[in-house]
Amino acid sequence: MLDLWYWFTDMSNSKVVALLLFFSLYIGILIYLFGSKKRSKRLESYRLMPLDDDDEPANSDNGKKR
Repeated sequence: MLDLWYWFTDMSNSKVVALLLFFSLYIGILIYLFGSKKRSKRLESYRLMPLDDDDEPANSDNGKKR
């Protein structure tokens, strides 16, 4: 068991383990987000949200009372 700990604490080996851990986490998030068709359609509808116009016009006085 101590040999496994020494192997893991060696910097050259822990980099590989961290890479595999974060890569599998990234792939898991992608599968979660785009695996469901319903969730995928909802995310696609959010894609152009910053470009949508507001329904009400902007006030030129910026909310200040005169």
